[in-house]
Order: sequence, then structure tokens, then C-alpha cells
Amino acid sequence: MAGNIFGKMASDTLGLSDIGKILSPKDFDKADGDDYIMHEDGEKIYFVIKSKSDEYVFTNRGLIHVDGQSAVSKKRVVKRHEFFYEKVSAVTLETAGTVDLDVEIKFTMGNEVFSIDVDKNQLEQLKDLYKALYEIGRIQGKNNRYIENGLNSLNMANQTISNGYIQVDTADLIENITKFNFNWMNELRETYSNRDFGEIFEKYINN
Repeated sequence: MAGNIFGKMASDTLGLSDIGKILSPKDFDKADGDDYIMHEDGEKIYFVIKSKSDEYVFTNRGLIHVDGQSAVSKKRVVKRHEFFYEKVSAVTLETAGTVDLDVEIKFTMGNEVFSIDVDKNQLEQLKDLYKALYEIGRIQGKNNRYIENGLNSLNMANQTISNGYIQVDTADLIENITKFNFNWMNELRETYSNRDFGEIFEKYINN
């Protein structure tokens, strides 16, 4: 019993609990997550981290997390996180200490926080992922400000119209304003909400 306790403590201290390995591009098709890639829609894998229980598959469209309950269980839950709907933030990279065998990348995507341990011998490759995720988050933040500015401008225009006196049919005016607002907001989100970040991955990921 004592041996098991000390073994677990040593495992946690050294970072042996579930260290992930970065797969080579030639092995991407061996990843479980490859089965869930939208190849038909141009989705492409750029980075894969595989541990005993989990897989993290980064694509031009987002992250596919093949979530395992434990290293010994075959049960898996597939979760998809898309850049179009979820923002990347709080990207950090923690390098290894003297006795550590792993490095750690952390980031938030939408409302979910990810913390992934990786073999410290693959730190240089993990730096590439860090740069790509950081840049994606930066672009998303900039785009979000554009959207907010556009919506503020729209609200100001609507307020000006509502405060003025225009001699037109009220029903027609409301219909036209509603259509204009819808088209304006839809165009804003389509213009400033990237679905595909393949260009960023290709810039920073050196496979």
C-alpha cells in the first residue's frame, strides 16, 4: 500500500501521470481523432498530441479532443471546439524544472480550460503550437473589437433614426431597418470571425 502511495507521489512530482507525445505528420492517420476530421470540407490536421488516455488534434478549423476516462479504459468521448464559435485565450507554456520529465501548454478555448503535459524532449515542437495558438487568439481578439465597433456604430445609427422624425410608412421603415440590421450584423460576423486558420498553422508549425 505504501509503495503505491509513494509511487503515485513520485509520478505526480516527476510529471509521469499522463505525458503526451507529439505525433509526426506521417502518423496523423493513426490518430483516433483522424476519424472525425471533416476531410470532405477541407479540414486538415496540423498538430497532434497523444497521451495514454487523451488525444488533442489541432486542425485549421479548431480542436478535436478525444477524451479518455483513464489509460486502461477504451471508452472515449469526442469533443469538437471550432475557432468560429470559440475564442482562444490565456495561452501559456511551462518549461521543465530540474527533475521534471514534461513541459505543459495551457490555454482556454471557449469556456473550457486545457492543460496538456508533453514530453520535455519535444519542447521545440510545442513552442510552435504555442505560437500558433497565441496568434490565433490575438487575431480573434482583434476581430472581436472590429465586431464591437461595428455594432456600436449600428446602434448609434438606429438611435439617430429613432430620435428623428421621418415621414414614411412606419411598418415599411421598421421592416427596412430590421433587414438592414440583420444583414449588417451577419456581414460583420462573417467578415471578422475566421473559420479557417490553416494559414497561421502553416506559418508557425515546422513539421
